Amino acid sequence: MAVATQTKYEVVVGVEIHVQLKTASKMFCSCSSEVRGAAPNSNTCPVCLGLPGALPVINRRAVEHVLATGIAVGATTPEVTRWDRKNYFYPDLPKGYQISQYDLPLCSGGTLSVETSGGLAEVGIRRAHLEEDTARLLHQDKPGGGRLSLVDYNRSGIPLMEIVTEPCITSAEAARRYAEELRLLLVTIGASDAQMEEGQMRVEANVSLRLPGADKLGTRVEVKNMNSFRSVERAIAFEIERQSRALDAGETLIQETRGWDDTRGATYVMRLKEESEDYRYFPEPDLPPLRTDAAMIASIRAALPELPAARRARYSADYGLTANDASVIVASAGDYFAAAMGTDPAPDPRIAAGLLSKIGLREQKTQPALLTQRPGTELAEVVRLRTSGAISSQSAEDVYLEHLQSGESVASIVAARGLRQISDASAVTEIIDKVIAANPAAVADFQAGKEQALKFLTGQVMKESRGQANAAVVAQLLGERLRQ
Repeated sequence: MAVATQTKYEVVVGVEIHVQLKTASKMFCSCSSEVRGAAPNSNTCPVCLGLPGALPVINRRAVEHVLATGIAVGATTPEVTRWDRKNYFYPDLPKGYQISQYDLPLCSGGTLSVETSGGLAEVGIRRAHLEEDTARLLHQDKPGGGRLSLVDYNRSGIPLMEIVTEPCITSAEAARRYAEELRLLLVTIGASDAQMEEGQMRVEANVSLRLPGADKLGTRVEVKNMNSFRSVERAIAFEIERQSRALDAGETLIQETRGWDDTRGATYVMRLKEESEDYRYFPEPDLPPLRTDAAMIASIRAALPELPAARRARYSADYGLTANDASVIVASAGDYFAAAMGTDPAPDPRIAAGLLSKIGLREQKTQPALLTQRPGTELAEVVRLRTSGAISSQSAEDVYLEHLQSGESVASIVAARGLRQISDASAVTEIIDKVIAANPAAVADFQAGKEQALKFLTGQVMKESRGQANAAVVAQLLGERLRQ
C-alpha cells in the first residue's frame, strides 16, 4: 500500500543501491564470497586484510555481472575503464581506502521503467560500477559493563555493484517500486540473490525538496538503514514530510546523513554528508585499466534470459493474463509458471495463473523456496486434469495444495484419493435414478415449478458419487430426466 505524502514542494529523490554480486570468490582475491555461518575472521587472506605487499587480482565474473546489468537497462560501456582508490578512515576498512570506480564507471546511462499508482515512471540510471565491500562491525555489551566493538573481516573484499539513479524520482512509492524492479531484474539475470534481509542489497536515498519551477535542487539529505522495501517507502515519505515542515517553518536544512529507525518510524541524524572531494579519489596503482570489447559485450547480451518487463508483456499478450496477474506471477514465480506453460500440451494459462495466485503464492509466503522445489510441470498436470473434466475444480485446488505441501505427484494424489470424475453418461444416470427414487418430495417440488429443488437434487447426486460425478454432466442429465 502506497504511503501518502502531501507537500507543496517538488520532491526530488535519487537512489543508490549496493548489491552483493553472485560470485564464488571475492573481488580481488580467491577467498570464498560465501561467508554466512563462517567463524569471524576465518575467511580472509593478506589481500582482503590489506596487509602490506599483497596485490589485488580482478574477478572477471563480477565484471561480467555489472556489464550484464548495464545491458539489461540500456546503459553504455566505455572501451576502457579504470579503478580508483576511495580514501577514508574507518575501522571496517583495513587498507584505509576502498578500491572502487569514480569518473570512469563500467556502465553509464540507461533507464528502468516501473509501474506506480500514478502510472508508468521512467527512472534514469546514472552509473553502475564495481567496488569491494567493507568488513563488518559488531557492537556488544562487555561482561563487566560498557560497550565493545569488534571487527569481522570475512565480508571484506566481497564484490559489490553500486547502481546510482539520476535525481529524477518524484515520490516515495516510485523509489520503492524502482528498488523492487531492480532486485527482480538482478535476480532474473543471475547477477545477485539480492536478499535484503541478508544484507545482499542495501538501499540508500538522497531526498531534497524545491519549489515548483525552481532550477536549483534543494538541500540533499541522505537516508540509510532501510532494510526492507516497505522501509524504503516509509523512510522517504517521512523525510519528505520532515523537510516540508522545516521549510514551512523557515528553517535551514542541513546536508546530512540520517538513519531510519523502523520501530519509531522516523529518521535520525548520523553525521554531516560527505562530498566526493572528501574521499580524495585517485587512480588505483595496483590494477591495470579494464578493457572491454564488442565481442565480450555481444556474448554477455546473448546469454541474457528474458527480462521481467518483456515477460510481463508476453504473459499478457500471449496468455491473456491481466496486467496485475502477469506482474505478480513474474515477480514471485516467473520461472515456475514458465515451466508449466512449456509443457506439451500447454495447460490453460488463465486457470494455471488462477491456481498459482490463489494457492501457490499463498503457500510460498510461509515457505519462500517452495516453488523452486516443486516442478511447474505438476501445475500443468493438475490444470489439464481439470480442463479435461477428469477432476472437478474443487478437487483441482485440493490436489494442487496437497502436492505443494507433500511433494507427491498430482497423478499419485488423484489416484490415491479416487478423485477422477465420473463422466460416463450411463454411470451418472444410474446415480441420478437412485437419487430421484430416494427423494420423491424434491422431485414433486421441481415439477411444481420450484427450481430450488433442482439444486438440492444436484447436491444429492454429487454426495452419492462422493464428489466424483462431473457436475456439468450431472446438470444436463438430471434436467433431462426430471423433465421427461
